[in-house]
Amino acid sequence: MSTFSYHVFVSVVRYGSFFHASQQLNVTPSAVSHSINQLEEQLGFPLFLRSRSGMTLTSEGSQVLPYIQQLLSDEATLMQISDDIKGLQSGSIRIGAFSSVCINWLPHILGVFSKKYPEIDISIVQGSFEEITQYIKSGELDVGFTTLPVSENLDVIPLLEDSIYCVTPEGFVPKNGQSMTEQDIVNHKFILQKVDYDRDTKLILDYYRVEPNAINFSIDDQSIIAMVEAGIGLGILPKLALQKNPGNIAIFPFEKPASRKIVLVTNKSKVASPSVIELVTEIKHFIEKTYNTKVTPSDEK
Repeated sequence: MSTFSYHVFVSVVRYGSFFHASQQLNVTPSAVSHSINQLEEQLGFPLFLRSRSGMTLTSEGSQVLPYIQQLLSDEATLMQISDDIKGLQSGSIRIGAFSSVCINWLPHILGVFSKKYPEIDISIVQGSFEEITQYIKSGELDVGFTTLPVSENLDVIPLLEDSIYCVTPEGFVPKNGQSMTEQDIVNHKFILQKVDYDRDTKLILDYYRVEPNAINFSIDDQSIIAMVEAGIGLGILPKLALQKNPGNIAIFPFEKPASRKIVLVTNKSKVASPSVIELVTEIKHFIEKTYNTKVTPSDEK
């Protein structure tokens, strides 16, 4: 069995169809289909249930998935070690990050890193907090930015306590003139990203007793700001997400201060390559210089 078949299998699992997997792998859908058929013949059982809605794993496919992910992770580690033996002049690093980190942090961090190590190939996967954690666990990514809590057994480096604010239409003034209280929030609708709802944002909404029927969902931070500008509802966004999205809005803290903890995660079971160690060092330097703070590892999950 070639490792290409394993890459195809994992890509179909991630993207849910032969077509989308083929786009990511830069091959034809028929090549993806042929590779999966060959892998199923060699293993002796079907890996997917095919339907009009997409591909779903069989029970047998679910059982072999973590082993194939581990094989691909080991292959990537082997190639990285090989590159590192030759020095920090080649190789690749796979980074996972959510939207506001991609916009506000990575351009500077990778700009500096790439000048030092121009031959190291950097790839970025943008995803939700849970997706990034799972990709780190499976070895599909080398380092990832996410927020606490991190349920998996991963190495965690706290980076920033990121304050969370209420975003209102321009001209809105809280009753106390300074911060949002339950009186300001009652009877208002909220525009949120669905990926945020089960974390720190939900804690805020529960504290102020906002009912689920008062919540609408949007696709990204920019869309939330645009809807708030239009008077459709209020938003809840962290400081980092507001850094390059001022808009015609007002920003107020909550009466009970709220924040999220942004962390960097790596896989404990993998030996970090020199290039990954150098990138982590560059990330620490950026945070320390930008926010005048000291970055140290933590066992907090």
